[in-house]
Amino acid sequence: MILFIIKRVLAGFALLFGVSTATFALVYSGGGDIAGQLLGGDAGPEAVAAKARQLGLDQPLMAQYWHWLTHAITGDLGVSWYSSQPVLPTILQRLSVTLSIVVVALLVVTLASVTIGIVAALRRGWIDRVLQTASVIGLALPSFWVGLVLVIVFAISLRWVPATGFVPFQESPARWFASIVLPVVALGLAAASATAQQVRSAVIGVLEQDYVRTLRARGLSGTRVLWGHVLRNAAPPGLTVLSLQFISMVGGAVIIERIFAINGMGSLAVDSTLKNDIPVVVGVMVVMTVVVVLINLAIDIVNGFINPKATVAS
Repeated sequence: MILFIIKRVLAGFALLFGVSTATFALVYSGGGDIAGQLLGGDAGPEAVAAKARQLGLDQPLMAQYWHWLTHAITGDLGVSWYSSQPVLPTILQRLSVTLSIVVVALLVVTLASVTIGIVAALRRGWIDRVLQTASVIGLALPSFWVGLVLVIVFAISLRWVPATGFVPFQESPARWFASIVLPVVALGLAAASATAQQVRSAVIGVLEQDYVRTLRARGLSGTRVLWGHVLRNAAPPGLTVLSLQFISMVGGAVIIERIFAINGMGSLAVDSTLKNDIPVVVGVMVVMTVVVVLINLAIDIVNGFINPKATVAS
């Protein structure tokens, strides 16, 4: 198990290094006349050259990357070219907003998809068909369209929850909950549909195994067989899909945050890209990669404990 974790950690570091290197190379080499864009069209050549020297843009790309990398290892992701604020604290402040939505959405997706998947696998018949149809519809609906419909119905027409904005939990738990309800539903509908399908298939596959029929023949109750054996063996595929859905929801948060006017990581990434604030853009990619790596590592460890064969195969 320890060797399995070490391999996963090393793979995570390799992914982080690859993403950071590719992102840095793409944004810095494709940014054009960055110094001129920052100063505006009225800036003269001398002012542009001085700004480029100030930002280190006059150095070769490899020298710029080495300077950034040696500082990034210590947690220094640079300074925003527009606000002059340190990049990492700015990102972490926005990250807490995005994660409060994505993590809650992930919990809701887990509970809903596991329940739907188990019920569909056990009951079959018309219940299975209804749940399957609902899952397909939920999977087909774009999250931005769902978000707009939710705003029109529940925020504008019924006035049950606010249409836009975000309230921190420490300020008011009730208002925080009201501010994230619609984004969570919009973000988690497709993820719950996909995960429910996977859980259903995994549970059906385990139920058809010979050892399950043997356990039932020995007199074990259906509940004991389900919770003690079936779900344990059906869990790894579901956890894998959940980790993929988490990554998808992090990406989907970019659009959802714009719809609901939430100042999270998605809004920060879009605004920084439009302003060509490259240190923030690179920092956002690095931090989000770290989050994805940590989530995947946690999923792999849980899978390893549930199914020790996975650690041997890896």
